[in-house]
Amino acid sequence: MALLETISPEKAEGKLAELYAATEQFFGAVPNNARLLGVSPGVLENQLQMAEYYMAHPTLSVPFLAMVRMLVSKGTGSPYCRNLNAGLLMKVGVPKEAVGAMQSDPGQAPLSEKEKALLRFVLKAADDPHAVKAEEVASLRSLGWRDADIFDAVAHGARTVATNIIFDTFKIDED
Repeated sequence: MALLETISPEKAEGKLAELYAATEQFFGAVPNNARLLGVSPGVLENQLQMAEYYMAHPTLSVPFLAMVRMLVSKGTGSPYCRNLNAGLLMKVGVPKEAVGAMQSDPGQAPLSEKEKALLRFVLKAADDPHAVKAEEVASLRSLGWRDADIFDAVAHGARTVATNIIFDTFKIDED
């Protein structure tokens, strides 16, 4: 059971009810992560805005972003996001075996070599940002990634780390 009291969609009022309705429209349900973030409606609203931004991203695909979240979560030892995003990947057609394989070796991710390079970079940045070298950014540029894409991918991974800290601190319940 989560350490903080969350409000169910049926009992939500005002701004939180609106945010839950938007969450349900966006995701088809109000999962426990939205309920926990709803403890602070402004944070939930920000999370929904970021989700909308990334869902419409011109170059970072939904599967790529789910892989970032799943693998960053694996690296931080956070089961909620890891399992949620593994399920999302299977829902968009990534075979269960491929999801398992990439958790053991991110190089097995069913992505183009260009996307794999960016994925590896994001994972390195999330794990040890001080180890990132200028040559690695230059290499991503040489593959055709724009600085905005590189930034957005790393920001997504960093936000996942922060979200995992919140979920793990307050012991979010699995859906």
